[in-house]
Parts: sequence; C-alpha cells; structure tokens
Amino acid sequence: MSECQLRDATSRDAPSIAAIYNPFITDTVVTFEEQTVSADQMEERLTRLQEQGLPWRVIERDGRVLGYAYAGLWRARAAYRFVAESAIYLSEAARGQGLGTTLYQDLFEQLRARGMRMVMGVIALPHPASVAFHERLGFERQGVFPQVGYKFDRWIDVGYWQLDLTR
Repeated sequence: MSECQLRDATSRDAPSIAAIYNPFITDTVVTFEEQTVSADQMEERLTRLQEQGLPWRVIERDGRVLGYAYAGLWRARAAYRFVAESAIYLSEAARGQGLGTTLYQDLFEQLRARGMRMVMGVIALPHPASVAFHERLGFERQGVFPQVGYKFDRWIDVGYWQLDLTR
C-alpha cells in the first residue's frame, strides 16, 4: 500500500468530496444538512472558501481522495477574523487508520500559517468518537447548546470544542 499525500483540494476533487460527504447527510446527524449536494455545489463551496484565503485540504492515496478537511471563519464580524471553524470527513474505507489525525494536524498547520489563533469544533451530540478524537488533538470542551438541531424527527444537542493554535 502506498503512502498518503496531503494537498490543497481542487475543483477536480468536487465529485469525490461530494461522494464522501453525502452519506453523512443521509445517514447521520454529523451534519445538519438534509439534502445531498452535487459536485457542482461542492465545487462552489470549495472555491468560495479558497477565495477567502482559507484552507481546504484532501488526503489521497494512489490518486483517490480518502477524506478532506477545511476551515471557514467562525463568525463574519471582523473581531472574529482569527478564529476558524473546522470540519473533517473521511470515506468509510479510510476510517480507523490515523488518517483523520494526519489530515487535521495538516489543516491546523495551514491555519497557523494564515495567522489563525483558535479553531472551533462543533459536534452534534452524542458522538463519543468525535469528542474523543477532538480531545486527543487538544480541543477543550467549551459548552453545549441543548436541542438546537432538528433532524430525523428528533432534537439534537450541539457541543463546542476549542483548540488554541498558539500553544
């Protein structure tokens, strides 16, 4: 098995990214989106973030995208310009191999290089695996908003975790 490569996402990756993301929409509460997204929609999202100077990274092996991570601004107001909100998604076949850790650490380096100071992780709860993953990487729990999401005919709590990139 060859080694994985990390790189910036391109418009050519949009179909693979959408294919990784859509099962999270249809089968989980990891994302609160309820309608699947097309490759064109994903390409628009990717382009919009990159035009803002924000990172969207992919991890691939043998030319096949196994997962991706990106960061958007946490809030739009200028005072929040040094705080990002991160997201990471891996294909089912790529999970449990340490690729998420590698990909997220790469994303954090990209954010540091852009002068970002904090990263917010937003997690639909309960999701013990995601909580453990974020905390292993240094995120600290900051709070929970009870029953603010509604998907699959049930209310969902949302937790906020924060990573200080200056440490």
